[in-house]
Amino acid sequence: MPVRDRLDQALAYVRSAEPRAPLSRRAVIIDIMIAALALVASLVLVRFGAHGFVTLRQGRGGLAVVQPAASLAQIWKHSAVAILFTSVPLAFRRRFPLTAFAVLLAGALATRRYATDVTFVAIVFAGYSAVTYSRFRNAAMLSMPVAGVLVVATFWNAAPGTGTVGTISARAPSFPLPPPQPRGGGFLIEPAAPWRLTGFVVATALVLIAVVGNAVQARDRMRRLQAEHEAATQRALEQERARIAGELHDVVTHNVSVMIVQAGAARQVLAESPDEAKAALLAVESSGRAAMTELRHLLGLLSPAQPPANEAPGETDLRPQPGLGQLQPLIDRISAAGLPVELHVAGAPRGLPPGQDLAAFRVVQEALTNVIKHAGKPRTIVTLDYRADGLVVEVADYGRPFPAAGPAGPPAPGDGRGLLGLRERMALYGGDLVAEPRPGGGWLVRARMPVDPLPAVARS
Repeated sequence: MPVRDRLDQALAYVRSAEPRAPLSRRAVIIDIMIAALALVASLVLVRFGAHGFVTLRQGRGGLAVVQPAASLAQIWKHSAVAILFTSVPLAFRRRFPLTAFAVLLAGALATRRYATDVTFVAIVFAGYSAVTYSRFRNAAMLSMPVAGVLVVATFWNAAPGTGTVGTISARAPSFPLPPPQPRGGGFLIEPAAPWRLTGFVVATALVLIAVVGNAVQARDRMRRLQAEHEAATQRALEQERARIAGELHDVVTHNVSVMIVQAGAARQVLAESPDEAKAALLAVESSGRAAMTELRHLLGLLSPAQPPANEAPGETDLRPQPGLGQLQPLIDRISAAGLPVELHVAGAPRGLPPGQDLAAFRVVQEALTNVIKHAGKPRTIVTLDYRADGLVVEVADYGRPFPAAGPAGPPAPGDGRGLLGLRERMALYGGDLVAEPRPGGGWLVRARMPVDPLPAVARS
C-alpha cells in the first residue's frame, strides 16, 4: 500500500468520532467538586511540604543545604500556576476530555519543579477521563503512550522539594554524601531522589488505560454491530412479512371473490338450470385449485426444504409464478363468473423480466377482483400497451358513476392493502400506479413501468 494511503488511513483513524450522550448537570457538578478537591489537596501538600524544612542538594563536595523560603507567600506565588494546572482542567474532564488532559499534562510538564503527588494522580485521572468520555477515543488512546514517555523523560531528574523557593548559601556546610540506605524490598532510597519511580508508575498506568480502553472499544463496537445486525434483520423480516401478506392478499382475495360470485350464481340457477349451476360449480372448483396452487407456491418459498405432504411422489412444483402468459386463463375464469371482460393488446408483445411480468399480472388480477367486489358485473376492458420505453396496463370498467365525497374526493374501491401493494411493486421497478374514477362512470386502474428488453436467449 502506498505511503500516502497509509497516512490517510491513520488520519481517518485518529479523526474518527463517536457519538456521546449530552452531559447532565449532575456530572458537571461532580467534575467541579473533583477539581476543587484536587485544588485543596495541592494547597495542603504545598503548605505542609514546603514550610519548616530544608532541601539537600548534591554538590561537588557532598550535599549542600538549600535554605527554605522566607515566607509562605513566596511559596504560593511560585506554586500557584502548578496548582491551577493540576486542578482546573479536571472541571472539564467530561465536557472537553482530550483537551483537558492535554492542558493538564502540558501544565504539569512545564511546572515540574513544583509537582506534588496530586500532580501525578491528576495526570492518570485525566488520562482515564480522556479515553472514557472523549468523542475522539482513538486519538485519546494513541496519546496515552506518548504522554507516558513525556512524563518519564520530564520527571527523570525532577526531584521532590527542588521547587521550594530558596537560594544556596555560599556558607552552606558541605559534607560527604551518605551511602544509600536500603529499604523494603532492596530499593535504594536516596535523599532528594527524583520522581523516576513515580514517573514509571504514571506511564504504566497510562499505557494500561489505553489497552483497557481499546478492549472496551472493541466490545462496544461488537455490541453496536450486533444491534445494527438485529435491527437490519428485523427490518428484513418486516419487509418479507409485508411482501408475503401482499402475495396472500393477491391470491386469496381474487380467487375467493370469484368463488363467491360463482357459488351465488350456482345457487340462483340450481333449481331452474342444473347445467348452468354445474358449470358455475366447476368454475368454483377451478378457482379453488388455482388458489391452492399459488398458496402451495408461496408455502414452498417459506419452507423450500419440506414439500407439501399431499403432493404425489416426484411431483415437485417448479412452475414459475404467474405472468402475462397466464392472463387469458385469468380472464376466462372471470368471464365464467359473469363479468364481461375484454382483452386488448397494443404494440408488439415481448417478454418481460420475471418480476415485472408478475407485477403486471397482479395489477390486472387486483383490478378485476375489485370490480367484482365493488362494481358488480359491468363491462370491463383490460389493455396491455407495449411501448418502446415500457409497458402500460389499464383496467377500466363501465360501472356506475362514483359520487363526490367532499374535499377528499370519491371513495376508492379496494384502496387498501391490494392497491398499496401494487404501488409498492410499481415503485420497485421505477413505475407508478393510478387508481381513480372514470369521468363517464366506473373505475380506472393504470400502471406504467419501464421495461428493459430481454436478451434473445431469455425470450426463447
